[in-house]
Amino acid sequence: MRKLRRADEPAAEGKTGEEIAAELGVSAATLYNWRRAYGGMDPDAAKELKELREQNGRLKRLLAEAELEKDALREVAKGKF
Repeated sequence: MRKLRRADEPAAEGKTGEEIAAELGVSAATLYNWRRAYGGMDPDAAKELKELREQNGRLKRLLAEAELEKDALREVAKGKF
């Protein structure tokens, strides 16, 4: 997010995306993706988005584990009845 904010000034000076990316030490594609994802966000909103994505990933992993456990229990139950 800090690098993205640092990219605003050179852009106002008329530098190209590739020049700005080189100054920041990232690829032009990375700079483009950052702008697309976080361009209009303030730092707090970007931080919240990151936290929500991490939480979503954790919840997806927990759900996958629960589904595996449920399937295993179902298989065990089939054998006992």
